[in-house]
This record gives sequence, C-alpha cells and structure tokens, in this order.
Amino acid sequence: MANLTLSVDDDVLEEARKTAARSGTTVNAIVRDQLANLASRDARIERARRRLAELAAISTATIGPRDWTRNELYDRNYSRVPRG
Repeated sequence: MANLTLSVDDDVLEEARKTAARSGTTVNAIVRDQLANLASRDARIERARRRLAELAAISTATIGPRDWTRNELYDRNYSRVPRG
C-alpha cells in the first residue's frame, strides 16, 4: 500500500477527526474509502450502462401510438386557469 501526503486546512482536519471519531473510524480510513470509490466510479457507471442496454434488448415493453404533437404537449391554455 502506498503512502499519500496531503495538505489540509487545520480547521478542516480537526472537524474531520471529530467526524471520524463519532463514526468509530479514522480520517485515514475515510480518505482511503473515498479514493477507492472515486477510482471505481467509471467502472460502476460502465457496468450500469451495459446492464441497462442488456435489459432494453430483452424488454418486451411496447409504446403506444404517437397521437399527439409537440405543440399539444407544450400548449399552455391559460384561459382554463382560474384567476383571482
């Protein structure tokens, strides 16, 4: 395991230590976990995209006919809105 040196504002480090202590852990463990999550983020996103594509490929869902227009969707008929 490699070592990493960080520069952190004293007040930030003190609050981080308090937060870690309340959680029964250390600042080191929190930073290590956050870096691991950051490092694996892209892989998790790619797995989720592949799974979504797989599910879409086997889906039997259908979409009904398009019997509306874009203008109908965005029409705001304010004459029907009560005023007062």
